[in-house]
This record gives sequence, C-alpha cells and structure tokens, in this order.
Amino acid sequence: MARVKGGNIHKNRRKKVLKLSRGYFGSKHKLYKTAKEQVMHSLKYAYRDRKQNKREMRKLWITRINAACRMNDISYSKFISGLNKAGVTINRKMLSEIAIDNPKAFTNLVKVAKSGLEGKVVKQEVKVEKVEKEETKKTATKTNKEDLSKLTVAELKKLAKEKNIEGYTTMKKAELLDALK
Repeated sequence: MARVKGGNIHKNRRKKVLKLSRGYFGSKHKLYKTAKEQVMHSLKYAYRDRKQNKREMRKLWITRINAACRMNDISYSKFISGLNKAGVTINRKMLSEIAIDNPKAFTNLVKVAKSGLEGKVVKQEVKVEKVEKEETKKTATKTNKEDLSKLTVAELKKLAKEKNIEGYTTMKKAELLDALK
C-alpha cells in the first residue's frame, strides 16, 4: 500500500486559516495552531454579534422614539399602543427616522396615536387619501393632452380603449399618439 501524504489539501486548508487570520496581533496571524483558535473564536463572535447588532439597533430606535414622544407629552408605550389601535403600521426604524428628520410629521403621528387611544380608527382616512390621489391621476391624464408623449404604451392603450379607437391593440406608440390626437 502506498503512503498517502496530505499534500495540497493540507497546505490549502492551512493557507485558508492563515488568510482569515490576517491582521491579528502577535503569533495569531503567523502560527497555524494559534491562528486556527483565534479564527474559530472570531467566527463565533461574528455570528453572535450579527444577532446582537439587531437588538442594539432596535434599542437605539426605541430610545429615539421615546425621547421624541416625551417632547410631545406622551410615553413611548402609550404612543405605540395608540398607533396600533389607530391601525397605523410603521416600524420603529422609520419612526425614529421621522422623529429625527421631520419633527412636525412625528407630532402628527402623536396626534394620531392619541386619537387611537381614544378609540378612533384612522384606517378609513388613509384609504380616502389613496382614492383622492387616484382620481387626481385620472384627471391629470385627461387634461394634459399635450403630455401624451410622456405616457407609456399601456396608458395610451387604455386611453384609446376609452375613446373606442379600433385596432389600438396592435398599434405602436407613434400610431397611438396620432390616433388619440
């Protein structure tokens, strides 16, 4: 039976560990045994800290939201409870960004939360705003006949369908523009 040596596999495994340990202090980046121990620890810490980082960021967001809530005379827990009762779904990261960048908008959210605590639901108001936006889009496309070239082919085909233009399904954009004018 022939003798089998580690050869390239052995060398490559060691090279990989030493490559991962680059920049470590002392013998931890030179000697294989100490480098291997340190790399194992480092990978374990990296895995653990990826989870901890998420926790720490959530704590930071909550702290920022709490500070902004206190400035608006409401506690954090009542604020979050009020938003939930009002039917507002927004995550803590976005709330903290709003608290920092746009204090007026955050004050409006506090008002919504206070009304939610009183039992008023805001979901209906949000739906009304969406419907109004859709109506303004429809009127904008009807009034801006000069801006037809800015519309997509699908939008032009919808307009052609509304005006009962025959053969609009096979027309190209230039043909649709001519037909609609």
